[in-house]
Amino acid sequence: MPGLVSVKTPPLRITVPDDQPHTPIRAQPIRSDPKSNSPATRRPPSPSPSTSRAKKKSPPEKSESSLDNPDLGPFLLKLARDTIASGEGPTKALDYALRASKSFEKCAIDGEPSLDLAMSLHVVAAIYCSLGKFEEAVPVLERAIKVPEVARGADHALAAFSGYMQLGDTHSMLGQLDRSIECYKDGLKIQMEALSDNDPRVAETCRYLAEAHVQAMQFNEADNLCKKTLEIHRVHSPPASLEEAADRRLMALICEAKGDYEAALEHLVLASMAMIANGQENEKALTVFKSSKGDNHPSVASVFVQLANLYHKTGKLRESRSYCENALRIYAKPVPGTTSEEIASGMTEISAIYELFNEPEEALKLLQKAMKLLEDKPGQHNTVAGIEARMGVMYYMVGRYEVSRSSFESAVAKLRASGERKSAFFGIVLNQMGLACVQLFKIDEAAELFEEAREILEQECGPCHQDTLGVYSNLAATYDAMGRIEDAIEILEYVLKLREEKLGTANPDFDDEKKRLAELLKEAGRSRNKKAKSLENLIDPNSKRTKKEASKKWSAFGFRS
Repeated sequence: MPGLVSVKTPPLRITVPDDQPHTPIRAQPIRSDPKSNSPATRRPPSPSPSTSRAKKKSPPEKSESSLDNPDLGPFLLKLARDTIASGEGPTKALDYALRASKSFEKCAIDGEPSLDLAMSLHVVAAIYCSLGKFEEAVPVLERAIKVPEVARGADHALAAFSGYMQLGDTHSMLGQLDRSIECYKDGLKIQMEALSDNDPRVAETCRYLAEAHVQAMQFNEADNLCKKTLEIHRVHSPPASLEEAADRRLMALICEAKGDYEAALEHLVLASMAMIANGQENEKALTVFKSSKGDNHPSVASVFVQLANLYHKTGKLRESRSYCENALRIYAKPVPGTTSEEIASGMTEISAIYELFNEPEEALKLLQKAMKLLEDKPGQHNTVAGIEARMGVMYYMVGRYEVSRSSFESAVAKLRASGERKSAFFGIVLNQMGLACVQLFKIDEAAELFEEAREILEQECGPCHQDTLGVYSNLAATYDAMGRIEDAIEILEYVLKLREEKLGTANPDFDDEKKRLAELLKEAGRSRNKKAKSLENLIDPNSKRTKKEASKKWSAFGFRS
């Protein structure tokens, strides 16, 4: 997952709820008792040895033949929950839950989907996640979402919705944001069909999905979902409700990420007014948070960080620094229950503000602390990779190129391992690592990195995107340094043709590239070819590669070199 944001998808809970599988939003539970109004047919309970054993709370024998007893599944599932609640450990609970799912499967009526089976699989997956075994939870949940038949009614729709949301959470913990978002979308679609587009519970899911899009830096999608959430709450909630306040805080974050700082401030002010309107006598949102949550609550620090960022971007530097310092004091002495992820997220955001203050050493210290907090946390590999990439940029800025390259190398390895090798963020990290290699005169390695970055960014962003154009320029300069003059010329001719025909020539890079091309043409003893070749025919994928200068912005990802 590239980078940390202040609004993020919550991690999976590690406890198993009494009457429903884990879901990320409020919903009516799927009940497992025989009185459930589910259309699934159940065998009536019968007096049997398993019933008397259930009363004595003793574990049943691990006999496969006993699993076809219809009383055994509910009993084993209750044992699993009781084991978790008593603190005996998730391993024993997992055994009970697995046996419960087998029993429900054996006892299912042919042709009738068993909601009890779906629920037991949700519980199995939740226990796997509590053990840090997220990969093992995924196939369990993939099986669980196939059990309900949405057309059979609300219970089945809820079971399917819960399964998709839990599967999305699990993919998120594995750093697989794209898969996570697709699961949330499937869950939202089922929920909207079952409840209607304007149900308040749909608004909660929309906001949840919007937060996931923010994590993936897909701010336009997040913006649309958050606007829908606001629209629903306007219909179903009183004016200036607490729900509206939460929506506007998220909108402020999204607007800030999109560069609309005035709109971000407006949403924060409206959020503050909404909180005051809800019986609060205080004058500011910060005071409201302090009075309701305590001075050292992470929510207070989060507001400090947002205000610090916005004040900096509106030119109020003294206020910005003051809010940064206040947030850091909270992170230094957080209230009990504050997670390492919350502290690391805040420190990473503050480091970006110190970077804007042109204090890279202070920014580096905060990034190092954030990384240390997350290094041993399950499901945080992509987040750590994002922090390492930021550190690589900081080291590059202060001229520590060897350490910069090592930091990028570690980030690249983690992103490759987590399946992020085709994302635009990964392409940008490769490009910046290439720049560090150039500074170390590792030209061949830099060339390979630039070529891989070029392939990814062409696919993800298109050839006319500024990040892709930057890689083209770096690659041309690298070929020049390697003595591959003709290749460098053809890349620059292609870039200039793109600018002239599609982007315009007002960009200052155009004059620089035109000048560089003229120098190369003079060296090669020929004139410019106006009919530029396609890059597909221009770059040999088996050749070696390199770089340009070191003033590249990291576009919407918030990094700078």
